[in-house]
Amino acid sequence: MAWAFGSSQYVQAAVKNVEEYLTRKGQKLVAKAPTPLSSGYRPEIDVSPELSGADASYYHSLVGVLRWIVELGRADICVEVSMMSSHLALPREGHLKELFHIFAYLKKHHNAEMVFDPTPVEFDRSVFDQDWTFLSYACEELREELPPNMPKPLGSSMTMRVFVDSDLAGCQLTRRSRTGFVVFLNGAPIYWFSKKQTACETSTFGSEFTAMKQAAEYVRGLRYKLRMMGITVDVDEPSFIFGDNQSVLANTSNPASTLKKKSNAISYHFVREGCARLEWRTAYVNTHENVSDLMTKCLPSGEKRSKFIRMLLRHLA
Repeated sequence: MAWAFGSSQYVQAAVKNVEEYLTRKGQKLVAKAPTPLSSGYRPEIDVSPELSGADASYYHSLVGVLRWIVELGRADICVEVSMMSSHLALPREGHLKELFHIFAYLKKHHNAEMVFDPTPVEFDRSVFDQDWTFLSYACEELREELPPNMPKPLGSSMTMRVFVDSDLAGCQLTRRSRTGFVVFLNGAPIYWFSKKQTACETSTFGSEFTAMKQAAEYVRGLRYKLRMMGITVDVDEPSFIFGDNQSVLANTSNPASTLKKKSNAISYHFVREGCARLEWRTAYVNTHENVSDLMTKCLPSGEKRSKFIRMLLRHLA
């Protein structure tokens, strides 16, 4: 038995409002929308005419609706909504058309819910075992700093798992990479994130390390928040961060590794210090098992996309 949360009623109401708007314009939603965006569409290189003031305002309202739908658990459209949100300052006709395409996708897939499964997830923890005691820059006791006034924890301990990924130079206009990660408490997805990085990285190593640092920063804050809420998190063990870049994992999971990329020194030391403090551990996951891939790029319709969505949502008949 587990709690589940769905947004079908809100999604259907939003789709109905869009259909009524299109009917007044003599248009309608496309019949087939297997993915949120049209195949191969890149909003950053769209050069269609700019929207008028009224249409631009309508575009803003639709983006607001979609962002709320993402907050309500529809993580399967997170990256697409993030991409379209980047064009609020100068929306174009092509952008508005693609928003309608997202609503066509939601019309077909409205009946989905996120299940908050509290069942502990079993996985091999031995791959995370490393001796970090010799690191000179780590705190003396090599311990995580706990809140001094946190309440007495109640209930069973929960294990936090984070899947992180990045898409190198994903933006075809600025060539900035995109960070994506998904956080699970036991078997329940509780947070999903997709956002362009603030600086342009020139290598996969750099973009993946930046993504790893962003995920680790969130983990640190979330562990503090949960403890202040009286939730027991990872008793005597760290959170577990999974990535699919071998170079990044070699530099963060092996205490004896040395940094060969000076430009990534901040991310390098931040993540490794967290490993030394037992806040988290990093390990490799095959890219075909890394659900955060869904947060970094628009995956085409197929088994890989369907598999990742099933890891987050349950679609009802």
